[in-house]
Amino acid sequence: GDNPGRITSEGAFANLCGVAPIPASSGQTTRHRLNRGGDRQANRALHVIVLSRLKYDDRTRAYRDKRLAQSKSKRDIIRCLKRAVAREIFALLNPANPG
Repeated sequence: GDNPGRITSEGAFANLCGVAPIPASSGQTTRHRLNRGGDRQANRALHVIVLSRLKYDDRTRAYRDKRLAQSKSKRDIIRCLKRAVAREIFALLNPANPG
């Protein structure tokens, strides 16, 4: 964003990138969906990173397989991975702020 002072936490960074989860529960079903707001270019960059990791990174593929065994959809898995990547990037961009 143009104002780096407004990014005070990992959650604020995730919200800016559009990867903060939004509750989308109904009845007895508990689930989340992706935030459609935020910076679309940052969201696209996270998406490309996740797809690359799913193709080449063994740890990410193991995570995907574990979540598929828990009957999670591919969309939910990508949503979780995008949030995890945003968490890693925030830590790299702002090492002085632990969280």
